[in-house]
Amino acid sequence: MNIASLKTMHRALQSVFVFASLFLAVSAGAQTYPSKPIRMVVPWPAGGLVDVAARQLGQRMQVALGQPVVIDNKLGAGGNLGADLVAKAPADGHTLLFTTSALTMNTALRSDMPFNTLRDFERVAVVAYAPAILVVNANSGIRTLQDLIKAARSQPGKLSYASAGIGSPAHLMSELFKSRHNIFVVHIPYTGAPAAMNDQIAGRIDFQFANAAVALPQIKAGKVRALAVTSTQRMPGLPEIPTMAEAGMNQFEIQQWLGLLAPQGTPAKVIERIVSEVNQVLALNDFSQALIGSGTSSAKPGKPADFDAYFQQDLAQWTSVVKSAKIQPE
Repeated sequence: MNIASLKTMHRALQSVFVFASLFLAVSAGAQTYPSKPIRMVVPWPAGGLVDVAARQLGQRMQVALGQPVVIDNKLGAGGNLGADLVAKAPADGHTLLFTTSALTMNTALRSDMPFNTLRDFERVAVVAYAPAILVVNANSGIRTLQDLIKAARSQPGKLSYASAGIGSPAHLMSELFKSRHNIFVVHIPYTGAPAAMNDQIAGRIDFQFANAAVALPQIKAGKVRALAVTSTQRMPGLPEIPTMAEAGMNQFEIQQWLGLLAPQGTPAKVIERIVSEVNQVLALNDFSQALIGSGTSSAKPGKPADFDAYFQQDLAQWTSVVKSAKIQPE
């Protein structure tokens, strides 16, 4: 064998060695995952429905993973601050994002996102769904969804609806509601859901799509009246309230998703491990029961590909709503 042949063989063996070393390193990393506590970034306030679901999930996952799951509430920029932190974190599965449909809504609304929503995250799992509740003041003469639609059509521009701010879920849901019925009602944006609910109770606005965490206590106290829920099935906490479809409005099953995402490039084996543990939690009856009080419902076990398809569909829907309603960010 000549010198040239020996050099060629040497280079080939080096390439095989490098490839094998990389493969073994990735495999070893996946097998030892997690090797330290997992940081689950929640870009929403402690005690809210998103935080409750994240903590319930983390408490159960850490038992199987053998490492603490630490909830880190990083508020700011409508959820974008926490999302940006995770987008730029090491892609090793030790920093995860637990967020909501606000991520797709923000992306639909803003051209100045600090990250690329589709490119910079791995969609891991949908964990729960949070429907909205369509409510009016308890003393309102509007008693059904059809009453509300008739009132809006007969008095264009007179009725008003509240939201937690421009681009918030309640705002985009209401704009979708308006477009489906070709009605004109006035948007009154507030600085948050509690402030919007206070004016709803006082009768200063006519209706709103409120999140369950804020609305349920006021409904049970008799301060606001629920007309319908946006989930596909009736809410366990409000079994007497119809769904939008039951109330006469088809194809308005609008729920916020609560889900887990990881930085783009997280190894497939690590994602598989996380998904496996999440799916085991989702199969637990005590997990679904723990979410009922905050007005959320547990998702079914699934695959990352399912979440990715749903995520892109959700983004397309809100992009269409923002464009047709000509909504501009604050």
